[in-house]
Amino acid sequence: MEKFILFSLVVLFAAASEANVKSGKSTTVALNDGTEIPVLGLGTWLNGSDPTSTQKAVEVAIEAGYRHIDTAAIYGTETHVGKALQAKIKDGTIKREDMYITTKLWNTRHAEDQVVPALRESLKELQLEQVDLYLIHWPVSFNENGTFNDLDYVDTWRGMEEAKKLGLTKSIGISNFNEKQIERLLKSAKVKPVVNQVEVNPNLTQKKLIQFCKEKDIHIVAYTPLGSMPESRAKNPNAPAPKLDDPILSAMGEKYKKNTVQIVLRYLLDLNLITIPKSSTPSRIVENIDVFDFKLTNEEIEKIGKFNLDHRSVPVNDWKDSKYYPF
Repeated sequence: MEKFILFSLVVLFAAASEANVKSGKSTTVALNDGTEIPVLGLGTWLNGSDPTSTQKAVEVAIEAGYRHIDTAAIYGTETHVGKALQAKIKDGTIKREDMYITTKLWNTRHAEDQVVPALRESLKELQLEQVDLYLIHWPVSFNENGTFNDLDYVDTWRGMEEAKKLGLTKSIGISNFNEKQIERLLKSAKVKPVVNQVEVNPNLTQKKLIQFCKEKDIHIVAYTPLGSMPESRAKNPNAPAPKLDDPILSAMGEKYKKNTVQIVLRYLLDLNLITIPKSSTPSRIVENIDVFDFKLTNEEIEKIGKFNLDHRSVPVNDWKDSKYYPF
């Protein structure tokens, strides 16, 4: 009897998982603090200059099944994300608890006593009482006039821990930190970061950093997941392959009846990464989440990995003079 019950539970779980895949909605993974994060979300970087576009993009994403939205104070999109959330809550599409919202602390607010006020400002823009995840956007700190200062991210982290203690965020994490910086942070941290959000794509596979974070039980969130593929970057003569019409990716797309962007997003998911593709085009937003009905083979994953040239699309070279520059 017990074996029959166990078998029935397994069947039910498998059926639920299959239904979730077919719905196009993102699955979730558990973080080291016991919370769960959807493995695919909508990024809102570079959308700040067009408020209407940002709000519409988030609304379309929610309707398409996205339950993870990534923003930041510096993006200028928190207000528009908040308006979209409230609109979709009001029309009954979602409840607040359905959504996973990430925002980030900017480099000019790294003083320990500035972290909580900065998050409160973000919450006001988002029209929320709590975010799901708050990140130190960069280990680099500078003054309002753009000059670098020596504020230590270890001190900043104490402010992040206070924000979590106050219930302003469920989880706290980091972004753009390298291995040495993470090691140093962990030596004094009372709360371990749940994620490290960094650039990962076929041009920059970050294998060593990914393995390091895995050993520390810190999940990787991959931003700029398409690398040089978007037309805005692909037109640069120095932009490395793959492009949108790459024959290797196109062949995989033909096999799975997907486009090359979907193939790359699936590649990142098959590496057990969380990813946050950005788009303001409704059709692309819908396409980008339609990646849960197939998986790449190990051979295909290896082929895509061979595009790696350790090429950064976001090198922020102007910050190289900072003692905390991570690259």
